Amino acid sequence: MTDSSSSQAAQNAEQPFDLRQARARRRRGFVLLVAMITLAVGGYAGWWFLVGSRYVSTDNAYTAAELADVTPAVGGIVKAIQVVDTQMVKRGDLLVVIDDTDAKLALAQAQADLALAERRVLGYLANDEGLAAQVQAREADEKRSDAQLAAAQADLERAQVDWQRRQALQASGSVSGEELTNARNALAQAKANLAAARAARAQSISNRLSTIGSKKANAALILNTTVENNPEVLLAKARLQQAEVDLSRTRIHAPVDGVVAKRQVQIGQRVQVGAPLMSIVPLQSVHVDANFKEGELRHVRIGQPVEITTDLYGDSVVYHGVVQGFSGGTGSAFSMIPAQNATGNWIKVVQRLPVRIELDARELAASPLQVGLSMTATVDTSVSGDGPALVQQAERSERQRG
Repeated sequence: MTDSSSSQAAQNAEQPFDLRQARARRRRGFVLLVAMITLAVGGYAGWWFLVGSRYVSTDNAYTAAELADVTPAVGGIVKAIQVVDTQMVKRGDLLVVIDDTDAKLALAQAQADLALAERRVLGYLANDEGLAAQVQAREADEKRSDAQLAAAQADLERAQVDWQRRQALQASGSVSGEELTNARNALAQAKANLAAARAARAQSISNRLSTIGSKKANAALILNTTVENNPEVLLAKARLQQAEVDLSRTRIHAPVDGVVAKRQVQIGQRVQVGAPLMSIVPLQSVHVDANFKEGELRHVRIGQPVEITTDLYGDSVVYHGVVQGFSGGTGSAFSMIPAQNATGNWIKVVQRLPVRIELDARELAASPLQVGLSMTATVDTSVSGDGPALVQQAERSERQRG
C-alpha cells in the first residue's frame, strides 16, 4: 500500500502545474459568488418592493379590554358572595348581596311619609272649603257691625238732642235735675256704644282680612294641583322610589358578560358606596394595544387590516383585525414622571405610539384571549384605510359630538 502511494505521488510530481487553468477556475468561482450575491440582493429588493414594504410589524403589543368595575351603590354589610375569581358570569347574574335590613326600614318609612303627605293634601283641600265658608261668615260679621255702628250713631244723635233740649229747659224749671242727669248719662252711654260699635267694626274687618289671607295661603299649597300631582305628594313619591331603588341595589348584578377578576370583597365586610368589590373582564370584546415606533406610522391609517398572532397559541392561530384608532400621545407623555429633554445630556429615544386594533369577534370567540397577553401585530399599509390617522380621528370625534 505504501509503494502504491509513493508511485502516485511520483506521477503527480511529474505533471506540470497549469497556472492559466487555476486562474480560470478562480475567476469562474468569483463570478458565481457575485452572481449569487446579486441574485440574493435583487430577490430581497424585489420582495421588499413588492411585499415587505407593505407591512409594518411589532411584537410590542398586548391584549386589553374595557374592564367593568363592580362597586356598590349603597353601603352596608356584605351578606353573601355568589362568585369567585376566574368564574364566568353572564350579564345580570347575582354577584354580591348586601344586608337589606336598613333599606327595608327606609322603604317602610318612605311609604308612611307618602301616606301622610296624601292625607295632608286632602286636609289642604278640605281646609280650603272651610276657609271659604269662614270668609263668608266674616263678611256677614262685618255687615252686622256696620249695622250696629249705624244704630249706635243714631242713638248718639238722639241722646245729644235729648240732652240739648233738657239743658235748654233747665233754666225755666220745666226739667227736674233727675231728668237732666238721666239725659246726660244716656248721652255718655250712647258715645260709649258708638266707640264699641266702631271697635267691633274694625275687629270684623281684621277678621275678614285675616281669614282671606289664610285662604290664600292654603290655596297656594293646592294651586292647580290634585292629590296625585301635589308637590308634597310628588316629593314623598320620589323618596319612596329612591328607597325602592336602594333596596334593589342591595343585590349587585354583573353589568356585562365576562370573567370575574380582582375580587376584594369578603362576607361580613362593611362596604361603602363606590368601594371596589371586583372587576369583570369582558373577554368577548378584547382588543389589542400595539406600540409602534413613530417612524413606522407614516403610512398607517385607520381601517387598515392587521394580522395578529399570540404566544398563547403560536402561529397556528392568526387573528384578523383592523386599526381602530391612535392614542393621543406616546407612553412617555402620559407617564407619572415625563421625560425632561431640556437638559444638556440629551439622547434621542425613539418613541412608540399605542395603536388600538379591533379583533374579529368570531375569531375571538373561537380562540379566547385574556387581558395582558403578548401579541405580534402586522399592519398591511397597502390598503388605503379611511384616511390619515389624526384627520380621521378628528372627523370621527366631530361626528360623535354632532
